[in-house]
Amino acid sequence: MADPARTVLADLETIRGDLEDLYQDLHRHPELGLREHRTAGKVADALRDGGYDVTEGVGGTGVIGVLRNGDGPVVMARADMDALPVRERTGLPYASTVTATDHRGSEQPVMHACGHDVHVTCLIGCAQLLAGRRDAWQGTFVALFQPSEENGDGADAMIEDGLTAKSPRPEVVLAQHVLPYPAGYVGTRPGSFLSAADSLRITVHGRGAHGSMPQAAVDPVVMAAMIVLRLQTIVSRELAATTPAVVTVGSIHAGSGPNVIPDRAVIELNVRTYDDTTRTQVLDAIERIVHAECQASHAPRAPEVERISSFPPTVNDEEPTRRVADAFAAYFGDDAHTVELQTASEDMSEIPRAFGAPFTYWAIGGIDPGRYAEAARKGTVAQDIPVNHSAAFAPVIQPTLDTGVSTLTVAALAWLGS
Repeated sequence: MADPARTVLADLETIRGDLEDLYQDLHRHPELGLREHRTAGKVADALRDGGYDVTEGVGGTGVIGVLRNGDGPVVMARADMDALPVRERTGLPYASTVTATDHRGSEQPVMHACGHDVHVTCLIGCAQLLAGRRDAWQGTFVALFQPSEENGDGADAMIEDGLTAKSPRPEVVLAQHVLPYPAGYVGTRPGSFLSAADSLRITVHGRGAHGSMPQAAVDPVVMAAMIVLRLQTIVSRELAATTPAVVTVGSIHAGSGPNVIPDRAVIELNVRTYDDTTRTQVLDAIERIVHAECQASHAPRAPEVERISSFPPTVNDEEPTRRVADAFAAYFGDDAHTVELQTASEDMSEIPRAFGAPFTYWAIGGIDPGRYAEAARKGTVAQDIPVNHSAAFAPVIQPTLDTGVSTLTVAALAWLGS
């Protein structure tokens, strides 16, 4: 019996050039979360050309394409579409020069610094290949293009807009992410894969005064500094060495001049954890430290601790992950790996949760293999290989796109092709 994946992917060569052109176009024209109008329009047009039933504007800019091909399972594959407020520094001929107004009203450079342009292109490629070889599979394929993953609100926006009524209920949900591994690399992982992420804004209140009269002040800058230092002890001294977690202070704002003690300071920080117990322990420790430092400084008002965004952990279901890993091993051979635990975060898992469906999420590489091998040889991967969200992050077009199209197709056919 012919292998359905090899049958369908035999046509990849015929669409490769168009996919490469699409990828470069998407990279040149990035859009911020919930403003992916141009991207969504291109997605919808491509799906309609393949005979998909298309629903646009789900959750604002989300797109759903449904291709029914007889009786059989329903498989959903998801890609995210949004870019980041980052000024591109890749030097590529198709680099972005786009600027846009962010949610605060500020004009920002915009770049596909996380690889969502790869994700969109690969899912369109998979959707086109499945549409062109309906004789090789049976069931229903759903291609879902999600907005605003970076802000953590795109999946919820689609769900609140009636996603579960606008799409058939999937038997499984599939998704992938391009990461700073060699292009051609494919990695699966059962169980915990991506961390939960919680971003907090902490406001500490002091009493302002002239810089020459500190005795008249309660200095919030000192309070903030003590809090930042003490937060570093949560992971190093309150968690077991075998419990992974990250606490990062990314922003501190206070004051307006060198000789003015302000009356407040604002700290913004991010927490990454992998299970609810650790998540609660770390967040509780932050609250305790913040309140204790403010009390020790005799702050005139209690601090305010706000959670400004949250991402759930991505925990792959065992059975679909095993099925996909077996399919990858059969198709990719030595390029199929078990990927290590990642500290990045995603909101994708909210979509299968809304349907009550299992899911699996995997990694593909996007770095030039020669460049990666040289950095590995020198032991400088961390210094020499740009990571997601870097202004220099730029997946090589090939074999990244071929791999991403192939992984989605092979995974979908692990259900549809049987």
